[in-house]
Amino acid sequence: MAQFSVNAQRFDPYKNFKFRVKWDGRYVAGISKVSALKHTTEVVEHREGGDPSTSRKSPGRRRYEALTLERGVTHDTEFEKWANKVWNFGSGLGAESSLADFRKDLIVEVYNEAGQLAIAYRVFRCWVSEFQALPELDANANAVAIQTIKIENEGWERDYDVTEPSEPRFTEPA
Repeated sequence: MAQFSVNAQRFDPYKNFKFRVKWDGRYVAGISKVSALKHTTEVVEHREGGDPSTSRKSPGRRRYEALTLERGVTHDTEFEKWANKVWNFGSGLGAESSLADFRKDLIVEVYNEAGQLAIAYRVFRCWVSEFQALPELDANANAVAIQTIKIENEGWERDYDVTEPSEPRFTEPA
């Protein structure tokens, strides 16, 4: 069954600069960049014994690419706290890793130009595999200091409860 658009006048795709990321039920402050949500399905090739020249192809394992989140360096410690749950150097024997809560589910939300939620994806069983607290520092540069985390995940899916919004119209003044 075809799904029809609620907003039949929208022809333009959504822009990539209006988004938010949520984990632990709250929005994460200052995220300026999120890498692509991407998965790949391995190809399994096999050949029948009586057919010497043709290979058959079947789908194999699915692999989900890691996400990278970037934001400007501030006093907010959310990235660092989460990264330290995976491996906390110097914490003592038996307490190096927080196995109970080092994984989180997160939500990536995309908004239309009017600021209405348009699309959302849930990303499952995420954990931090890389954390960059500070970038290379350069006294001759003119740039924002960016902090980065790389998040491994075990899959994602679109949240189909988030439906296309009816975009607002401007009204003529009376």
